[in-house]
Amino acid sequence: MPDQNEHLELSDQTFRQLTNLIYSNSGLRFEDSSKYMIRRRLSPRVRELKLDSFEKYYYYLLYHANRESELEIIFDLLTVNETYFFREERQLHAFSEEIIPLIVEEKKDNRVLRIWSAGCSTGEEPYTIAMLCCASGLLRDWEVDIFASDISQRVIQTARRGTFGQTSFRNMPDGLQERYFEKLADNRYRINDGIKQMVTFGKVNLFDEHKTGILNEVDLIFCRNVIIYFDVEAKKKVIETFYRKLRKNGFLLLGHAESLLSLSTKFKLTHFKNDMVYQK
Repeated sequence: MPDQNEHLELSDQTFRQLTNLIYSNSGLRFEDSSKYMIRRRLSPRVRELKLDSFEKYYYYLLYHANRESELEIIFDLLTVNETYFFREERQLHAFSEEIIPLIVEEKKDNRVLRIWSAGCSTGEEPYTIAMLCCASGLLRDWEVDIFASDISQRVIQTARRGTFGQTSFRNMPDGLQERYFEKLADNRYRINDGIKQMVTFGKVNLFDEHKTGILNEVDLIFCRNVIIYFDVEAKKKVIETFYRKLRKNGFLLLGHAESLLSLSTKFKLTHFKNDMVYQK
């Protein structure tokens, strides 16, 4: 067995086989420039399974009874989950000051607001959405249902705990950390139960039509800085899923670096005072 401190060799052929397998199961596309990163991050995992080559690991992923759980581990190891509260402020102002009032007027007889935070990472985004819903004052007697999903079981477990380090608060407006969080002994902060109970977390692969198919229709989808990791065909597939899940006139909020240009003509671009968002 090779030295545990050294990375296993990864041939070009096996690299392409591995990345094609990852792509077909997740939509995540890794180019040739990612070869060293994949070799470095997955070598310890190969050894943990007591395999001595990436070739054997590839066949493990094809045929072993635990292949699906192993793919989940790969997604955890290869995805970046950097996030923080109140990210992309202009869009959040559009949500709280303009979109919520529109939905309240449109659904005043129903009084149920359903939101999907897709690619929620460690939970800062859906908890931000919950705080904004509470602070708006317009949803006090409404049922607000926020479903937050990610492909990584590890970050979902972190999000469910609801405890965060100081770096997550670097864009938090004044007063909200004290209002919605309790300081713990280890200089971490726990979100209060009222906000926590507004969010339901679940592991969802956006490429898994069975998992996305059972989700309820929603009024609004946040999917920010997620589809930038997909190629064009994968993006189209995910955007089509979002279109099916949104109700008529529902809103899709992407990251500022993302666009539906060349991906879909089904959405219209709605101009608000604070930002532009897509609408079904």
